[in-house]
Amino acid sequence: MIGFRTLKPLLNRVVIQKVIKQSKTKGGIILNTGKEESLNYGKVIAVGPGKVLDNGAIRECMVKEGETVLLPEYGGSKVVLANEEELFIYRDDDIMGTLHEPTE
Repeated sequence: MIGFRTLKPLLNRVVIQKVIKQSKTKGGIILNTGKEESLNYGKVIAVGPGKVLDNGAIRECMVKEGETVLLPEYGGSKVVLANEEELFIYRDDDIMGTLHEPTE
């Protein structure tokens, strides 16, 4: 079996690394619950060139690498790379929005 380390999405596909929920005590100790629960948002790892429209033009993806995005509860295709990193592939149209840190 050949282990792949990188993934380049095609067309309007977006590669997402989901955020894993960590359980913490009030004292800041991280608990290992044995079950990793992923939240409905993640970081954009890679973006395809865009969607080909009927007239042949390409509409670029609405998100950029490094952004944090809100994901639908269901959907996406799970991919596991050689380093056992779990990534998910979504269509650009399926991403619900971008999330931003509050500004002071």
